[in-house]
Amino acid sequence: MADNIAVLPYYSVIVPNKTGEGAKLLGALRDAGVNLLGLWAYPVKGKKAQFDLVPADPKLFAKAARKLKLECGAKQNVICWNGEDRAGAAADAAAKLAAAGIDVHAMQAVTSGEGRFGALIQVAQGDVKKAVKLLSA
Repeated sequence: MADNIAVLPYYSVIVPNKTGEGAKLLGALRDAGVNLLGLWAYPVKGKKAQFDLVPADPKLFAKAARKLKLECGAKQNVICWNGEDRAGAAADAAAKLAAAGIDVHAMQAVTSGEGRFGALIQVAQGDVKKAVKLLSA
């Protein structure tokens, strides 16, 4: 079975880096009906944390973000890649991108436990189309 590649929008949200702030953010999005296809969070400069959120419905997310007065960055695109689990899939993808001069800003990958894997790959926005073409080959 071939790998599947899609380009999905994501949004960065900044919150205080304090216990419970992530739960508060995610609970508010849940209560607004926002379904997330992916997320990753990490501390950033100062006493802040950044959540990169991939919503199933970007319009609903934007509406909820306005209502919740979230500190959001501009919409960006992330590569969503999934396929049959195999040793070295992430290494092979990283090598292809590096050979083409494309820097990977971040990659989050997991297996489903059912012989499949999924990954979200962030590259410079100007490199997204080229990266998709390379990963699809």
